[in-house]
Amino acid sequence: MATPEFILDLRKHVGHELLFLTGVTAVVIAETGEILLHRRAEDGSWSTPGGILEPGEQPAAALVREVAEETGVDVVPERIAGVVTEPPFTYRNGDRVQFLDVTFRCRPVGGEPRPVDEESLEARWFAPDRLPAMNERIMRRIGRAREEGAAYFAEP
Repeated sequence: MATPEFILDLRKHVGHELLFLTGVTAVVIAETGEILLHRRAEDGSWSTPGGILEPGEQPAAALVREVAEETGVDVVPERIAGVVTEPPFTYRNGDRVQFLDVTFRCRPVGGEPRPVDEESLEARWFAPDRLPAMNERIMRRIGRAREEGAAYFAEP
């Protein structure tokens, strides 16, 4: 599902006004060091899998669900790689959002990369030195997840 039902319901009341939402991002790293990406149906761009928490959903559970829905790969979240409030963003339809993103480093435990739902055109593994062009925000998340040590938290 591209837009969760609870957001569609909210939009009936707030229109295109800014919504502050919690998102989760998975940087899935195989034993070989390859990184799982999917190509988004929305705009054809390559991205890390992830999505929006449903009301009452735990972040790690949402992440596991989103990765499976977008790529067909089953994962285990290993650690939080970053917690950042992203700048506001406007979708093509005019809806404004701002995400608190929780990025997890994950390891694959099953499944094969493939588009499962309408959100993905394709899914596959990429060597870290052969990543496709992606926006700076996604590249930062990948970089943080590949680092060892504490999670990244944006400075106030």
